[in-house]
Amino acid sequence: MILRVLHSLFLVLIIGTASISGCLGSVEPKVDSSTVRILTYDVYALSEEMIEQFEKESGYEVVFTKVGDGGEVLENALRTQELPVADLIIGIDNSFLQVALDHSLFRSNGIELAGLHPQALAPYDGSMAVPFDWGRVCINVDSSYADGENVSMPDDLWDFTEDAWKGKVAVQNPRSSTPGRAFLAATIDYFENDADANTDYRDWWHAMSNNDVIVTSGWSESYLNHYEAGYGIWEDSFIGGAHAVVSYCHSPGAEAYWGGGETDSVALNISGASFLQVEYAGIASGPEVNIEGAQAFLEFLLSPELQATIPDTNVMYPASSEHSLPSGPYSEHTAVPAADADISMQRIGSEMDEWLLAWDEAMA
Repeated sequence: MILRVLHSLFLVLIIGTASISGCLGSVEPKVDSSTVRILTYDVYALSEEMIEQFEKESGYEVVFTKVGDGGEVLENALRTQELPVADLIIGIDNSFLQVALDHSLFRSNGIELAGLHPQALAPYDGSMAVPFDWGRVCINVDSSYADGENVSMPDDLWDFTEDAWKGKVAVQNPRSSTPGRAFLAATIDYFENDADANTDYRDWWHAMSNNDVIVTSGWSESYLNHYEAGYGIWEDSFIGGAHAVVSYCHSPGAEAYWGGGETDSVALNISGASFLQVEYAGIASGPEVNIEGAQAFLEFLLSPELQATIPDTNVMYPASSEHSLPSGPYSEHTAVPAADADISMQRIGSEMDEWLLAWDEAMA
């Protein structure tokens, strides 16, 4: 009798468990429609005041997950793709975007791109990612050092391999820095199209290594700690030693804008040696994503109110064609190269691993 009762209970347990499992399997993913979760780096344009404005106007609560830079944003988004930690992903640039697209990281966003600057749309104008700012990565030079008398202002990247620049150029590791990665990509195209058909980017990077180039993990370390013509000279962490640094073509403009109209920093206007960098935001493709909330924040990201703050806050060009860098010192000290490196994000996505290995070998 006891065995029959236990057998009956066992069958009920199995049937009940199967029924519950079946019900659970048909449950739709739960979406928190009151919150917009955002994965990003520390985008200064997303200030506390701007977020409060969005929350007040939209009714959504914003919750941030912040990591180091655009590369870490991509890494975290890919790692959590099946169960996203964010509805919206902000900060992946066009040196990483193809990787995100190849892994179907984003979903179509339904955002109208009319009114955006042609440069912001140049690398990508599809429906999976929305540009929110842009700039050009290039070498900045201390004009008090390259004064034209003792040291000439470089007009070719090979000039930095000469004795006058030994130990005086700071760059970022392309494995850990988005400007570093962007500049590496620029050197690929530059040396493929320069006058010397017998050398390429590997030869230049090897020569730079032999010339004691300063390599840092990120932009802040190279620019603030080492660059002699930047505002980092006022920081306690300043080391110095670099009279040239990989930064942005508008960095001298920013220096002059906040420096009373004057700066010793000059962006080199060398055709083909700059990289057009665009930063994007996209709606996560995984389950349990608040699509409507993410769309609302994308529209806010492109709003005139926020776009107008980009040059002051994120120190980049706004994506909106209705806004640009402030007139005066900011614009006057910003270089506009005749041509940027002509290298597609598709090629970057497929060949970057090979370039990084070659860079490692050249710098060893």
